[in-house]
Amino acid sequence: MGKIIHRHSEQRQKIYELIKKSSEHPTAMFIYETLRAKIPNLSLGTVYRNLNVLVELGLIRRLPFSDTFDRFDANLEMHHHLICEKCGRVEDIMAPNIAVINRDAVKDEKFKILRHKIDFYGICEKCNKNR
Repeated sequence: MGKIIHRHSEQRQKIYELIKKSSEHPTAMFIYETLRAKIPNLSLGTVYRNLNVLVELGLIRRLPFSDTFDRFDANLEMHHHLICEKCGRVEDIMAPNIAVINRDAVKDEKFKILRHKIDFYGICEKCNKNR
């Protein structure tokens, strides 16, 4: 089966640029609400379709956290996330010591690791101040 070719789309480009600029790991709804003023004919369905294409192309990652909506991340470097259980905020964390876990996990060469996911859940600084 051949690779599907996707034509360039101005809407897809705007969605991708928004995700790249955002450190908030936006949801599809956030993307839709942010861009619809600039792109009046944008629909939520179009946002979802383009997010799927961007994931398929390997330009962004889908982050399925425990809340009801996936979030999206254009940072493809190895990193992990801090997730606030109160407000849902998601922040990147670069934890070089996690490399030790990666190294230890591949000691058994009978198992080929393709990916892993480590997320940290807690209360963000802003929510902690409002307690």
